[in-house]
Amino acid sequence: MTTEADTMAGPAGAQAVRRALDVLHSFHDNGPDLSASDLARRLGLSTSTAHRLAKTLLAAGFLEQDPGTARYRLGPAVTELGRLSYHQRRLHLAAPELRDLAERTGTTADLALRSGSYAVIVAGGAVTPRTGLRRPLHASALGRVLLAWHGHGQQREREYGPGHGLADEAATPAGGSARVREQGYVLDDGASELGIRTLAVPVLGRDGHARFALGLRAAPSAIPDARVGWFLAQARACARALEVLLLPPEERRAPEA
Repeated sequence: MTTEADTMAGPAGAQAVRRALDVLHSFHDNGPDLSASDLARRLGLSTSTAHRLAKTLLAAGFLEQDPGTARYRLGPAVTELGRLSYHQRRLHLAAPELRDLAERTGTTADLALRSGSYAVIVAGGAVTPRTGLRRPLHASALGRVLLAWHGHGQQREREYGPGHGLADEAATPAGGSARVREQGYVLDDGASELGIRTLAVPVLGRDGHARFALGLRAAPSAIPDARVGWFLAQARACARALEVLLLPPEERRAPEA
């Protein structure tokens, strides 16, 4: 959490942008609308500062306000940018593949990418207020796949800042990223949702890094140990198809022999 004292360092313009972004990030949990005092408590700001930031974002369309409660939620500008990003990443092309995979396997199929220390579901399975879009990297099958096939710590530090480097690999459960890469998938029971088994595989680029993680999610009885190999084959076939659909030709892996 960013406190008001923390943001005093640095240029005033950068401080204002950081605070505004922190306000938007406060809505990540897919929870109820937030008041200015809610935002102030979450961000360590004074209520007057939180109110001023919220009003600025409201005027720009990044927040909207319930006229009855005066509480805030994400606004139409966020929706517009989200839809643009969704199509720029060609994620609309993934929907039919994920739907077909879910129907064939009787599971929920999720596609996630990395955002900082989280795996963010960007296509596929249903999102609920309880589960939301985000999964901690170290506590989810999707996140552990993204960690295992993400290049070296120095590059991670450049892209995500301190705290997302080599410590990621060491903290990855089940023997670390090297073990995950060796077996080629993650099979997890109940890490991100109690009573749910997730089988996750990478969607790889030519450089061997995971651009996305693909997961099959269901009750453990729906993905029994005896049939994990079959589910894994289905997930990997879909991942290869997504590499073609979502990555430009120069970033795709060579076709399998």
